[in-house]
Parts: sequence; structure tokens; C-alpha cells
Amino acid sequence: MRVVIAEDLVLLRDGLTWMLQAHGMTVVRGVETGPELLAAVAEEQPDVLIVDVRLPPTFTDEGLRAALEARRTSPGLPVLVLSQYVEQLYARELLAGGSGGIGYLLKDRVLDSTEFVEAVRRVAGGGTAMDPEVIARLLTHNSGNGAVASLSPREREVLSLMAEGRSNAAVAQQLVITERAVAKHTASIFTRLGLQPSDDDNRRVLAVLAYLNR
Repeated sequence: MRVVIAEDLVLLRDGLTWMLQAHGMTVVRGVETGPELLAAVAEEQPDVLIVDVRLPPTFTDEGLRAALEARRTSPGLPVLVLSQYVEQLYARELLAGGSGGIGYLLKDRVLDSTEFVEAVRRVAGGGTAMDPEVIARLLTHNSGNGAVASLSPREREVLSLMAEGRSNAAVAQQLVITERAVAKHTASIFTRLGLQPSDDDNRRVLAVLAYLNR
């Protein structure tokens, strides 16, 4: 798996590079600015992009804006945002693309290297990896569209955990219910959101995007 990392802190960038390479991935480029990110994506055609929100020179939202531009030039490019901040406007715009893997993790809550590497793999494979705090912040000021609003409280719990990238087994364990019950809830979620039968992994991602991008 080929990875581009956009992170201005050298020690963190090198640490991420070491971690990913130790798990069999190839970091083809490590950069620290938006323009360098775009050049690296164009030249290297990575399988996944890991990007910080705030990059030089202004340290505001250069990373997310560059990631959005990268997805415009390379549709479906999997992007994992790794940041100290939740930038709601640009995060929502990133989610609105509706294709390609998406992740948004908070740096100070990534405590396990194995879980982080799994999140990278999940996003690269077209899935989602959303920090619970990011999910909460994205949903705070939104009443929801009609389809999402029609979900039951339990279905919303299931969908929120799906957004974190959890499997049915992990959702069942978290909610202390059976996997069969989770499967019934996910089938109901797909129906309520009008997601036609197709690959279940793809429907999970579309359901998550509908939930977060309301």
C-alpha cells in the first residue's frame, strides 16, 4: 500500500512513516505544505493520503483544502485526516464527495498503533474511520434530513458506531446486543436511507456519509 503523509511536524511525520512501514506499507512521500501535498498525489498516485488540517504557512485549514483539491483531481482518493482540531465546514465538504474512503481522527485520541494502522487500511479500502468526537461535532448543529431523522434511537447508535469503522461484531459488543440484532438494524438503516441492495461494505459507507453529511 502506497501512502502520502502531509504533516509539518517532522518528528510526527517520521514516527508515522516508521509505524506504517513496520506494518508493511510504503510511505512514498512525506510533505509539509498544501502545494507539496498536491504535487505528491499527482506524481505518486498513492493508495491513501494522510493529512493534517493545519499546514504552513498560515496553519489554519491548508491541509483540508489541499485534500479537497486532491480529491477533485483524483476522484475517490482515500483520505484520512489526522488532526488536533475538528474543522466542521471542510470536514463536511470532504464527506460530501460520496465516494472513496474517508477518515477523521484526532491526534490526542489515537493511542494504539495497531488501531491506527487498521484505520488507514480501512480508509484505503474505501471504508470509514471517524473519531466519536468528530461525529458528535459534525452532528451538533444539524437537525438532519428526513431519511436520517426517521431512524430510531437504536439505529442511530448503530450507524454512529458504523461511522467509527466498527464491524457488526464490534457494534454488538459495544451495545451489548446480538450480531443478529445489529444485522437487522443495519438492514433497516439501508432501507430507510433508500440504499439499494449492493455490496454491503459500500452501503455501509454510503449510510455513514448520509448520516454525517446531513
